[in-house]
Amino acid sequence: MKNPFRSARIFFTETSQELKKASWPNFAELKDSTMVVLVAVVILGTFVSIVDFSLFEVVSLFTSFVTD
Repeated sequence: MKNPFRSARIFFTETSQELKKASWPNFAELKDSTMVVLVAVVILGTFVSIVDFSLFEVVSLFTSFVTD
């Protein structure tokens, strides 16, 4: 039977080694990337809100024909 503690130690050792090889952003790159993400979230949120409101109004219009 495999020792789970040995497997966990190997996993964390290899993970640590791979993280040391990674290229980490500096503060300016991090700030720029964060701004891009925030702007994209605002644009996408606005788009989804407009589409949701529009579809709600269209469905309300069609259901008003059926219920009247």
